[in-house]
Parts: sequence; C-alpha cells; structure tokens
Amino acid sequence: MVSLERIVVPVADDGDAVATAAALSPYLEDVRRVTVVHVIEKGGGAADKAPMEKRQRDARRFLSALETRIEDEVAVETRIEFGTDVADTIVETAIETNSETIVYRPRGGNRLTRFLSGDTGLRLLTEADLPVVSITSGDGARRSARRTRDDSMEAG
Repeated sequence: MVSLERIVVPVADDGDAVATAAALSPYLEDVRRVTVVHVIEKGGGAADKAPMEKRQRDARRFLSALETRIEDEVAVETRIEFGTDVADTIVETAIETNSETIVYRPRGGNRLTRFLSGDTGLRLLTEADLPVVSITSGDGARRSARRTRDDSMEAG
C-alpha cells in the first residue's frame, strides 16, 4: 500500500493545475501535506524559452491555481524548482521535502509528442526511487477515482 500522507504533486500550467486539483480531491482525506511543484526547465546552456521573471510569475500563478482549490482540505506548500531534467527535479523535490509519494496526472498527448517532450510521466513511473501514483483526469475524475481508488493506490 502506498502512503499518501506527504505527497509531491507537479503542475505544468493553469489548466493542468485545475484538472490536477479535481483529480486529487477524492484522495485528500488521506493526505496530511501536499507539496505542489512547478519545474522551470533550464536549457543547460541553451537560451531560455522566455524571460525568467515571466516564467517565475507564470509558475506562481500555476501553483496558486492548485493551492487555492485544496488549501481548505490539506496543508499545502508550493515550490518553484529549476532543472535541466523535469522528472529528476520532481524526484529531488520529493526527497528534499520528505514526501513519501509522487502523485501526478498524466498530461496526455500522442506518442510522438511524448517522445519529443521526454515523457516526464513515464520517466517518473519507471525511474523514481519512491512510489508514484497516477491519478485520473477529466470530468469524471471524482467518480472514477473513487471507484478505482484501491486499485490505483497499489499501482505505484
């Protein structure tokens, strides 16, 4: 059984934050602390995609979008992290915050998109040194998450 007392939840953008909050909501009764993280990907010598101030401002907005939806139910910490590898940075954040599990919502996309973007979700599932739980997304997130809760909790 995977522990959900202290979890790390990555968010990519505004829409992801809203969908992740909805998908995470059915599990919050078992959670004591959520660390919500947005990773600003550094190019490793390449030019940044946007000015750093804008990227940090956007990151604060993404984090706030999730935080405001769950903060009445659970203690929330938000973090902006920087790294050349998003999956590795999420795992490092989980370890630094003494989190027991990484909980994420798959972002979707076709195989080519996932291949070109490095498929962070797949790397989390296959390379992380701690449990990773993938939560259901979409309009039926609450309903399907409750129905499959025991199955998905044991998947990590």
